[in-house]
Amino acid sequence: GPSVAIRAADICRPVVLAHMGRAPEPNQNLSLPSPWPSSTPPSSSSPVPTAPTISRLATVLRASRTQSLANLTLDPSPPAYSRDMGVDNPPPITGSGSDDGAFAFISKGWREVRDSATADLQLMRTRTDRELGRLLASASALAGPGPAPPVAAGAPFAELEFVRKRIQPKIAELRKQYSSTVLDGWPPKSGASLRVDLSGITAIRNAIVSSGKADGGDEGNKEWEVVKMIRNGLKEFERRSLSSEMSAGFRVRTDFVEKFKLSLKSMNKESQEPKDAPPLDLTEILAYLVRQSGPFLDQLGVQRDLCEKLVDTLYSKRNGRLMHPPFSGDRSLIRNEDITDELDLRIARVLESTGYHREGFWNDPAKYKISDNRRHVAIVTTASLPWMTGTAINPLFRAAYLARSTMQKVTLVVPWLCKSDQQLVYPDNITFSSPEEQETYIRNWLQERLGFAANFKISFYPGKFSKERRSIIPAGDTSEFISSREADIAILEEPEHLNWYHHGKRWTDKFNHVIGVVHTNYLEYIKREKNGALQAFLVKHINNWVTRAYCHKVLRLSAATQDLPRSIICNVHGVNPKFLNIGEKVIADRERGHNSFSKGAYFLGKMVWAKGYKELIDLLYKHKNDLEGFKLDVYGNGEDSQAVQAAARKLDLGINFYKGKDHADDSLHGYKVFINPSVSDVLCTATAEALAMGKFVICPDHPSNEFFKSFPNCLMYKTPEEFVARVKEAMSSEPQPLTPEKRYSLSWEAATERFMEYSELDKVLKDRNGQCGEGVKRKGVRKLRLLPKFSDILDGGLAFAHYCATGNEILRMATGATPGTRDYDKQQCMDLNLLPPQIQHPVYGL
Repeated sequence: GPSVAIRAADICRPVVLAHMGRAPEPNQNLSLPSPWPSSTPPSSSSPVPTAPTISRLATVLRASRTQSLANLTLDPSPPAYSRDMGVDNPPPITGSGSDDGAFAFISKGWREVRDSATADLQLMRTRTDRELGRLLASASALAGPGPAPPVAAGAPFAELEFVRKRIQPKIAELRKQYSSTVLDGWPPKSGASLRVDLSGITAIRNAIVSSGKADGGDEGNKEWEVVKMIRNGLKEFERRSLSSEMSAGFRVRTDFVEKFKLSLKSMNKESQEPKDAPPLDLTEILAYLVRQSGPFLDQLGVQRDLCEKLVDTLYSKRNGRLMHPPFSGDRSLIRNEDITDELDLRIARVLESTGYHREGFWNDPAKYKISDNRRHVAIVTTASLPWMTGTAINPLFRAAYLARSTMQKVTLVVPWLCKSDQQLVYPDNITFSSPEEQETYIRNWLQERLGFAANFKISFYPGKFSKERRSIIPAGDTSEFISSREADIAILEEPEHLNWYHHGKRWTDKFNHVIGVVHTNYLEYIKREKNGALQAFLVKHINNWVTRAYCHKVLRLSAATQDLPRSIICNVHGVNPKFLNIGEKVIADRERGHNSFSKGAYFLGKMVWAKGYKELIDLLYKHKNDLEGFKLDVYGNGEDSQAVQAAARKLDLGINFYKGKDHADDSLHGYKVFINPSVSDVLCTATAEALAMGKFVICPDHPSNEFFKSFPNCLMYKTPEEFVARVKEAMSSEPQPLTPEKRYSLSWEAATERFMEYSELDKVLKDRNGQCGEGVKRKGVRKLRLLPKFSDILDGGLAFAHYCATGNEILRMATGATPGTRDYDKQQCMDLNLLPPQIQHPVYGL
C-alpha cells in the first residue's frame, strides 16, 4: 500500500510458508527482517528464522493492520518487530519456487485490498474537502472582515457571539492544519505520512456540546447526533444562501443560528409546558395564603417587606429546591416582584386545568405586563370646582403642571356630592347631574387659564358635606377609587382631613410613596369654637396620628400649621398664569404712561368669621377716626355672610359687600390695595394673586405670610397702629413693578420645581425610571430589611388602631363624623355607577 515501506507480499510470504510447515531455503535469498543487528549483514550461511519468530511477525502484522484501518493512518516508519529485532532497513525478499502460486494469490488479494482502501480514502478526502469548504465559507460569511450589517431590533446577539467566540477560533485552527496536511499532494511522497486529523472538528463539536450543557442539557451521550445536526444545518444554510439575495443574507444567517441552537436544545429536552398543570405544592399554597392575607397582616403591624420576603422564600422553595439563586452577600436584597406575577400565573394555570374560568381573568394581559415606563401619580383632594377654595384650585393646577412631564401620568381624584349637597356648597346654584358633566366644567375652567393642554385624568370618589365642619368628608375607602395598577405615588392634599375618618386600606401599603400637603390650619379654626381649647388638643394629636400612619413625607406650606411627623416647610403653590399676565399688562401700561389702578382697597375671601373678617372689623372699628373716609369693598360668599354684614352695618363701617367673584375678574383689576388681616390661613392664595397682579398687599407679620416678606409691595404690620400707617402709605403711593425673578417665584413652574425637590419626588422618579429604562417592571424597587424597624412597627400599630376605631359607628359619631360616611349610600352608588358596599365588601354569616 502507499503507506507501507516494504511490500506486503514480502512480509506475508514467510508467514505463509511457516503456515504450510515449510521454511525458506537459504539459497532463496529471502529478504526477511534480520534478527541480528544491522551492522552484521546476513550471509548465505546465516541461520534461518525459527517458527516462533515467524509467529511473532504475523502477530505484529495483524496488530499493525488493525490499528492502521481504525485510525485511517498509514505510517511509513519501520514496523515494530523490526525495531524490536534491531533491524533498521530489512532487505528485500525475492524468490520463486513451488510456493509461487500461493504467494501470487496472497499478493493479488492484498493488492485488491490496497486499491480498495486507496479509493475509500480518496472518497473520504473528497467529501471532507467539500464539507470543510462549506463550513469555512459559512464561517467567513458570519464573521467577515467587513463591517457588520445593521442589526434589527430583537436580533439574536447571543448566538452570533457564540459563533464568533467559540466556533470561529476552532475553524481557523482547523483551516490552518487542514491546509498544511490534507491539501498537500496525493498520494503522499515516499517517507512522508498522511494523517486525517479530526481534532479540529472534535474541538468544534466539544464547544457546541459544552454550550448545550451550559443551557441545562446533558449532550455528552449525543455527540454524533450533534455532528449529524451540524451537517443538516449546513445543508439547510447552503440551500437558503443560494436562494436568497445578498440584502437578506443577515436574516438568513440569524435564522440558521436560531434553528441551530433550538436543534441542540431539543435533543434530550422535552417540552416544558405540560398540558396538565401539576397540583400546587404546600409551599405554593402557603405563599399564596400569605400574599392574600396581606391587608390583615398590615393591620396587625407586620411589615409589608417581611410578607413579601416570606412569599418569595416559600414560592422559591417549591418541590423542595431553590428555584432562584440567593443574593450575594455584598449586594442589597432587592424585592423580586416577578414572584407575584409568577405565582398568579401558576394559580391561574392550575385553575385553568381544572376547568375554572372567570370573565376577564385569563384575557387581561395588562395585569402581568408593563404598558410603559412612566410612573403614575394620584392627587387626592377634599374639594372641587366650582367651589372656589384653595383645596379645589391648587391641586387642579398641580395636576396640570405635573402632567406636563413625560416621566409620569397624573390622575386627579376629587369628591362627588349629591345634588342636595351641591346646592349647599357650589355658588350661584350650580349643580351637576353626572360626574362627566362636572368634569367638563372643570376642564373648561382650567383651559381658560392655561396656555397649554392639560393631559391628566379626573376621577371621583363619594363625599358628603358636613355643615358643622364646613368641609367635605369622604364616604367609604377613598383609596379604592384608584386602580391597583396605578397605585404608585399618592399626593394627599390635606392628609389629616382625608384620614380623620378613613376606614380602608392603608395608603402607604397600597402606594410606593405617599406625600401629604397641609393646606389648612384647623387648630386655629377649632379654637374659635365652643370648648375650642379641648377640641384643639384632641385634633392636634389625631392629626399627628393619621399623618404618621398614612404618609411617608409631609409638606407644610408655612409654619402656621402644627408640626407634623416627617414634615418640612415649603411653599409649593403658585398662582394662575392669568394673574401673571395681568401684572405684565400693568407694567406695560405704566411704561406707556397709563395708570391701571383707578380704585382703592378691597378684600376677597370666603365669608366666614375665621377667614379674617373678625380681625378686619376690629381694626376698622378701633381706628375708625384715623381712617376717616376710607372705603373698603369686600367680595365673598359663605355661611357667616349675613352675620358679618350685620356687624359691619351696626358699627357703621365704610364696607361695601358684594357677591364672591373670581379674583381674575375684570372688575377687580382696577384696585390698587389688597387687605388681608387673616391669621388663620396657612398660605393665602389671594395674597399671592394680588402680588402677581402688581398690587399692594397689607397683611399681618405672621408665619403664614413669611413667603411674601421679600416682595417690595407686601406691607406688613405687627400692631393696629402699624396697620393704619400701612393703609395710608399704600393709598398715597404706587406699587413697584415685579422683577422677573420675583414674578417667576410666584409661578406654578417654580412651585412645581420646589414640590419635586422638597417632597423628594424627583429622586423617586429618577431612581425608578432608571430601572424601567432597562425593561424592568413599573412597580417600586425597594430594599428588604431582615428585621423591621421599631418605628415601622409603631406606625403599623397606629394604622391598625385607627382602622378599628373608624370602623365603629358609635365612635365615629362621637368624634363628629357625618352619619353614613363609613360607606357610600345608594344615591352615590347610582351617581358613580358603583356596586353597593354590601356586595363589594360582604360580611359572611350575617
